[in-house]
Amino acid sequence: MSNALLEVKNISKNFGGVTAVKDVSFSLEQGEIVGLIGPNGAGKTTLVNLVTGVIPVSSGTVLFEGQDVTRQRPFEAARRGLARTFQIVQPFPAMTVHENVTAGVVFAANESDIEKARSIALEHLNFVGLGKEVDRPASALTLPSRKKLELAKSLAMQPKVLLLDEVNAGLNTAEIEGALDLIRSIAQRGITIVIIEHLMKVVMSLSTRILVLHHGELISQGLPDSVVSDPKVIEAYLGTKYLERRQILQEAK
Repeated sequence: MSNALLEVKNISKNFGGVTAVKDVSFSLEQGEIVGLIGPNGAGKTTLVNLVTGVIPVSSGTVLFEGQDVTRQRPFEAARRGLARTFQIVQPFPAMTVHENVTAGVVFAANESDIEKARSIALEHLNFVGLGKEVDRPASALTLPSRKKLELAKSLAMQPKVLLLDEVNAGLNTAEIEGALDLIRSIAQRGITIVIIEHLMKVVMSLSTRILVLHHGELISQGLPDSVVSDPKVIEAYLGTKYLERRQILQEAK
């Protein structure tokens, strides 16, 4: 019997005559940080949407803690401990920062005691560095702070698996370093993380494993050094120039 926390078995998604995800299988163990990479349009976000019930699968199976959750709805996924962030951050703009996260505690983590929910939300906001912003409207936050708010909302769901979709998009170098430290701190809590990311420096520094999608198919998966040296990955995504630069840097060490 598998000890995997999450298992995806041969899932596919067809939109009319277009196959967005084709026969993808992988599993996640507790505490991993797994990078999900691939060219634009490879099917990365669609795959996350399938796993979390945002869109229904055409075929295949999703197992979470050994239970078949293939037909789950997003709120059911959240309550099971399968949380995700979105590439385009959209907090509830008229609500305060504190209210945004409290809503996650109440509706996703199913906490009926409002005062306890507010206390839990404050803990998460302090953890991501927004403790001084609790009374500000979410619409007044900068992009980096909105990204932190998105993470706090996800943590409010008490996730066992957290799927991060382009959390570093639009951030500068210093902001990215801060985000990486935060992601590592989340992983240290025992939360399994899948991160969709285009910056290979980020993927290589964070990931214990990498999955590579191309035209909706999983063309490679494994340890970071193995994956970035895979000829299929180089041809489809990285390019020979990336591999040459990486080899030069390694030789210079």
